[in-house]
Amino acid sequence: MPVFKLTKSLIFPNPELANNEGILAIGGDLSVERLLLAYYNGIFPWFSEGEPIIWWSPDPRFVLFPQEISISKSMKKVLRNKQYRITFDTCFEEVIHYCAALRRHETWITSDMIEAYCKLHEAGYAHSVEAWFQEKLVGGLYGVSLGRCFFGESMFSIMDNASKAALIVLSSKLQEKEFIMIDCQVYSKHLESMGAVRIPRNVFLEHLSKGISYKTLCGSWSNL
Repeated sequence: MPVFKLTKSLIFPNPELANNEGILAIGGDLSVERLLLAYYNGIFPWFSEGEPIIWWSPDPRFVLFPQEISISKSMKKVLRNKQYRITFDTCFEEVIHYCAALRRHETWITSDMIEAYCKLHEAGYAHSVEAWFQEKLVGGLYGVSLGRCFFGESMFSIMDNASKAALIVLSSKLQEKEFIMIDCQVYSKHLESMGAVRIPRNVFLEHLSKGISYKTLCGSWSNL
Protein backbone atom coordinates (compact mmCIF):
# COMPACT_ATOMS: atom_id res chain seq x y z
CA MET A 1 0.00 0.00 0.00
CA PRO A 2 1.23 3.56 -0.71
CA VAL A 3 1.79 6.00 2.15
CA PHE A 4 -0.52 8.97 1.70
CA LYS A 5 0.72 12.54 1.93
CA LEU A 6 -1.69 14.79 3.78
CA THR A 7 -2.48 18.33 2.71
CA LYS A 8 -4.09 21.19 4.61
CA SER A 9 -7.48 19.56 4.04
CA LEU A 10 -8.88 17.99 7.19
CA ILE A 11 -9.15 14.43 5.90
CA PHE A 12 -7.54 11.01 6.38
CA PRO A 13 -7.53 7.99 4.09
CA ASN A 14 -9.29 4.81 5.17
CA PRO A 15 -7.29 3.39 8.13
CA GLU A 16 -7.34 -0.06 6.53
CA LEU A 17 -5.11 1.28 3.74
CA ALA A 18 -2.04 1.45 6.00
CA ASN A 19 1.06 -0.39 4.76
CA ASN A 20 2.44 -3.56 6.33
CA GLU A 21 4.32 -1.54 8.95
CA GLY A 22 1.12 0.22 9.97
CA ILE A 23 2.01 3.58 8.41
CA LEU A 24 -0.99 5.25 6.79
CA ALA A 25 0.05 8.83 6.00
CA ILE A 26 2.61 11.56 6.57
CA GLY A 27 2.31 15.32 6.91
CA GLY A 28 -0.59 17.44 8.01
CA ASP A 29 -0.53 19.10 11.41
CA LEU A 30 -1.23 18.44 15.09
CA SER A 31 -4.22 20.71 15.48
CA VAL A 32 -6.94 19.72 17.92
CA GLU A 33 -9.33 19.18 15.02
CA ARG A 34 -6.98 16.87 13.10
CA LEU A 35 -6.01 14.88 16.18
CA LEU A 36 -9.65 14.30 17.09
CA LEU A 37 -10.43 13.22 13.53
CA ALA A 38 -7.49 10.82 13.66
CA TYR A 39 -8.62 9.18 16.89
CA TYR A 40 -12.21 8.96 15.66
CA ASN A 41 -10.78 6.89 12.79
CA GLY A 42 -8.41 4.74 14.85
CA ILE A 43 -5.31 6.64 13.69
CA PHE A 44 -2.57 8.11 15.86
CA PRO A 45 0.64 10.16 15.33
CA TRP A 46 4.01 8.67 16.22
CA PHE A 47 7.29 10.18 15.01
CA SER A 48 10.65 11.42 16.21
CA GLU A 49 12.07 14.93 16.39
CA GLY A 50 13.08 16.16 12.93
CA GLU A 51 10.79 13.73 11.09
CA PRO A 52 7.56 14.66 9.33
CA ILE A 53 4.40 13.76 11.23
CA ILE A 54 3.70 10.04 10.68
CA TRP A 55 0.18 8.67 11.13
CA TRP A 56 -0.33 5.03 12.08
CA SER A 57 -3.04 2.39 11.88
CA PRO A 58 -1.30 -0.88 12.84
CA ASP A 59 -2.62 -4.39 12.30
CA PRO A 60 -2.97 -6.10 14.69
CA ARG A 61 -3.92 -3.56 17.32
CA PHE A 62 -2.99 -3.93 20.97
CA VAL A 63 -5.88 -3.24 23.37
CA LEU A 64 -6.89 -3.71 26.99
CA PHE A 65 -10.52 -4.39 27.80
CA PRO A 66 -11.15 -2.75 31.21
CA GLN A 67 -13.11 -5.70 32.58
CA GLU A 68 -10.31 -8.10 31.65
CA ILE A 69 -7.37 -6.35 33.32
CA SER A 70 -5.06 -8.77 35.11
CA ILE A 71 -4.05 -7.73 38.63
CA SER A 72 -1.23 -9.71 40.23
CA LYS A 73 -1.20 -10.67 43.91
CA SER A 74 1.58 -8.17 44.54
CA MET A 75 -0.41 -5.38 42.90
CA LYS A 76 -3.51 -6.29 44.88
CA LYS A 77 -1.39 -5.83 48.01
CA VAL A 78 -0.13 -2.43 46.77
CA LEU A 79 -3.70 -1.31 46.14
CA ARG A 80 -5.03 -2.76 49.40
CA ASN A 81 -2.32 -0.94 51.38
CA LYS A 82 -3.07 2.29 49.52
CA GLN A 83 0.61 2.79 48.80
CA TYR A 84 -0.25 5.37 46.16
CA ARG A 85 -2.91 8.05 46.00
CA ILE A 86 -4.44 8.16 42.51
CA THR A 87 -5.89 11.33 41.00
CA PHE A 88 -7.18 12.43 37.61
CA ASP A 89 -6.42 15.59 35.63
CA THR A 90 -4.57 17.41 38.40
CA CYS A 91 -1.28 17.99 36.53
CA PHE A 92 -1.56 16.88 32.91
CA GLU A 93 1.40 18.91 31.66
CA GLU A 94 3.67 17.55 34.38
CA VAL A 95 2.70 13.98 33.51
CA ILE A 96 3.40 14.37 29.81
CA HIS A 97 6.75 16.03 30.54
CA TYR A 98 7.70 13.13 32.82
CA CYS A 99 6.75 10.65 30.08
CA ALA A 100 8.94 12.52 27.61
CA ALA A 101 11.90 13.02 29.96
CA LEU A 102 12.14 9.37 30.97
CA ARG A 103 12.33 8.41 27.28
CA ARG A 104 14.43 11.34 26.12
CA HIS A 105 16.74 9.19 23.96
CA GLU A 106 13.93 7.37 22.13
CA THR A 107 10.84 9.49 22.61
CA TRP A 108 8.14 10.36 20.12
CA ILE A 109 6.84 12.91 22.65
CA THR A 110 8.40 15.91 20.95
CA SER A 111 7.88 19.52 21.98
CA ASP A 112 5.24 19.83 19.26
CA MET A 113 3.45 16.73 20.57
CA ILE A 114 3.51 18.09 24.13
CA GLU A 115 2.00 21.37 22.97
CA ALA A 116 -0.64 19.58 20.89
CA TYR A 117 -1.78 17.22 23.66
CA CYS A 118 -1.84 20.02 26.22
CA LYS A 119 -4.28 21.79 23.89
CA LEU A 120 -6.32 18.58 23.66
CA HIS A 121 -6.36 18.51 27.44
CA GLU A 122 -7.51 22.13 27.61
CA ALA A 123 -10.28 21.21 25.17
CA GLY A 124 -11.38 18.42 27.51
CA TYR A 125 -10.39 15.38 25.43
CA ALA A 126 -6.96 14.43 26.80
CA HIS A 127 -6.61 13.25 30.39
CA SER A 128 -3.96 12.30 32.89
CA VAL A 129 -3.92 9.83 35.76
CA GLU A 130 -1.46 10.54 38.55
CA ALA A 131 0.08 8.34 41.24
CA TRP A 132 1.31 10.17 44.34
CA PHE A 133 3.56 9.02 47.17
CA GLN A 134 3.76 11.35 50.17
CA GLU A 135 2.55 14.25 48.00
CA LYS A 136 5.17 13.60 45.32
CA LEU A 137 4.20 12.64 41.76
CA VAL A 138 5.85 9.26 41.17
CA GLY A 139 3.94 7.77 38.25
CA GLY A 140 1.05 8.14 35.88
CA LEU A 141 -0.22 8.06 32.33
CA TYR A 142 -2.06 10.18 29.80
CA GLY A 143 -4.30 9.58 26.82
CA VAL A 144 -7.30 10.69 24.82
CA SER A 145 -10.95 9.84 25.44
CA LEU A 146 -13.71 9.76 22.84
CA GLY A 147 -17.09 8.18 23.45
CA ARG A 148 -16.43 5.06 25.50
CA CYS A 149 -12.90 4.51 24.22
CA PHE A 150 -9.69 5.59 25.92
CA PHE A 151 -6.56 5.86 23.79
CA GLY A 152 -3.51 5.43 25.97
CA GLU A 153 -0.47 7.40 24.87
CA SER A 154 2.29 6.93 27.44
CA MET A 155 2.98 6.12 31.07
CA PHE A 156 5.85 6.58 33.51
CA SER A 157 7.05 5.42 36.92
CA ILE A 158 9.80 6.64 39.19
CA MET A 159 8.69 4.23 41.92
CA ASP A 160 7.87 0.54 41.56
CA ASN A 161 4.34 -0.20 40.37
CA ALA A 162 3.21 3.44 40.36
CA SER A 163 2.06 3.48 36.73
CA LYS A 164 0.48 0.04 37.18
CA ALA A 165 -1.56 1.39 40.07
CA ALA A 166 -2.66 4.34 37.93
CA LEU A 167 -3.70 2.05 35.07
CA ILE A 168 -5.61 -0.32 37.35
CA VAL A 169 -7.57 2.50 38.96
CA LEU A 170 -8.26 4.01 35.53
CA SER A 171 -9.51 0.64 34.26
CA SER A 172 -11.81 0.32 37.27
CA LYS A 173 -13.27 3.78 36.68
CA LEU A 174 -13.71 3.14 32.97
CA GLN A 175 -15.39 -0.16 33.67
CA GLU A 176 -17.88 1.67 35.90
CA LYS A 177 -18.57 4.05 32.98
CA GLU A 178 -19.02 1.06 30.64
CA PHE A 179 -16.04 1.94 28.47
CA ILE A 180 -15.40 -0.61 25.73
CA MET A 181 -11.61 -0.56 25.51
CA ILE A 182 -8.29 1.07 26.27
CA ASP A 183 -6.27 1.32 23.07
CA CYS A 184 -2.63 0.49 23.81
CA GLN A 185 -1.69 0.90 20.12
CA VAL A 186 1.29 -1.45 19.78
CA TYR A 187 2.55 -4.45 21.72
CA SER A 188 4.45 -4.16 24.97
CA LYS A 189 5.37 -7.00 27.31
CA HIS A 190 4.52 -4.81 30.31
CA LEU A 191 0.92 -4.26 29.18
CA GLU A 192 0.55 -7.85 28.03
CA SER A 193 1.26 -8.91 31.62
CA MET A 194 -1.72 -6.77 32.66
CA GLY A 195 -4.10 -8.38 30.21
CA ALA A 196 -3.70 -6.41 26.97
CA VAL A 197 -4.17 -8.48 23.82
CA ARG A 198 -3.61 -8.21 20.08
CA ILE A 199 -6.75 -8.02 17.95
CA PRO A 200 -7.12 -7.67 14.16
CA ARG A 201 -7.46 -4.08 12.96
CA ASN A 202 -10.93 -4.70 11.51
CA VAL A 203 -12.12 -5.97 14.91
CA PHE A 204 -10.54 -2.94 16.60
CA LEU A 205 -12.39 -0.66 14.18
CA GLU A 206 -15.67 -2.41 15.01
CA HIS A 207 -15.11 -1.78 18.73
CA LEU A 208 -14.14 1.80 17.93
CA SER A 209 -17.29 2.39 15.87
CA LYS A 210 -19.42 1.21 18.77
CA GLY A 211 -17.44 3.18 21.34
CA ILE A 212 -17.58 6.54 19.61
CA SER A 213 -21.34 6.25 19.14
CA TYR A 214 -21.66 7.26 22.81
CA LYS A 215 -21.33 10.75 24.23
CA THR A 216 -17.78 11.77 25.17
CA LEU A 217 -17.02 12.51 28.83
CA CYS A 218 -15.50 15.85 27.88
CA GLY A 219 -13.94 18.21 30.41
CA SER A 220 -12.06 17.59 33.63
CA TRP A 221 -11.99 14.06 35.01
CA SER A 222 -10.95 15.22 38.48
CA ASN A 223 -14.19 13.79 39.90
CA LEU A 224 -14.29 10.66 37.72
